[in-house]
Amino acid sequence: MQTLLVPTDFSKNAYNAALYAIALAEDIQSSKIILYNAYEPYVAEDPELGMPIQMDLEEFRKISTSGLAKMKEVLEQRLPASLELVCESEYNLVTTGIISACKRHQADLIVMGIRGAGTKLEEAIIGSTSIDVARESKTPVIIVPADASFSKLKKVLLALDFKKTAGETAAAAIKKLLTDTNASLDVLHVEINKSHETTASDHETFESLFNDYNPQFHFVKGNSFTEAIDSFAIENKTDLIIVIPKKHGLFEGIFKPSHTKALAFHSHIPVMTLQE
Repeated sequence: MQTLLVPTDFSKNAYNAALYAIALAEDIQSSKIILYNAYEPYVAEDPELGMPIQMDLEEFRKISTSGLAKMKEVLEQRLPASLELVCESEYNLVTTGIISACKRHQADLIVMGIRGAGTKLEEAIIGSTSIDVARESKTPVIIVPADASFSKLKKVLLALDFKKTAGETAAAAIKKLLTDTNASLDVLHVEINKSHETTASDHETFESLFNDYNPQFHFVKGNSFTEAIDSFAIENKTDLIIVIPKKHGLFEGIFKPSHTKALAFHSHIPVMTLQE
């Protein structure tokens, strides 16, 4: 992975994700990080006339560029000599801009922060750019929880539905990560309400894809995807959780609002999403 894209809104969580990205980039010997900020079209309403007022875009541009300059100055104190840090500011919708920037820079990975939510009501109200990007991006996305710090990737957990196997694109991304980090691979199948009794033959195709990486297979039963994944990851000292939500029917529910936010907001371990 040569280029990492790190979107930022200059929040504390964005700084934390950027520090995670720098440490990860050094670990996997990436050469460049793109620090990216998109400032969206914004319209305010005149409280007296009730009419929309287009805000001064030049002012937003200055806020964006100065925020990036300040952030770069802070991050360069932690930047290894082998890693280039480039800033880009753009007037665009945030999710659209991030995905476009990935294509423009041929980024191999997106690393983003996310803020936690305290209650179910807050989860329902709070939108997350990270979740939107994870839904839309064909580039792998690592979502870094607010309280997570980088830990060398020694153990990676892939949460998988063995009724279907990983596609070639997702498999290639996982193999690349394992090769770059020399991490071990745990593969977890969560059986919800005994809907499918998994047998050894269910993962033969998957095993053939990863036989060079000696994956360890695990099967658990539970009532909640996210609780089962989190519990296993914590118990087994997992450094990164990988999900392939669009490929596997078992995880389609993860990207319904409540399920997605439960995994991304409440996991204390970074979550990597892969798409087909």
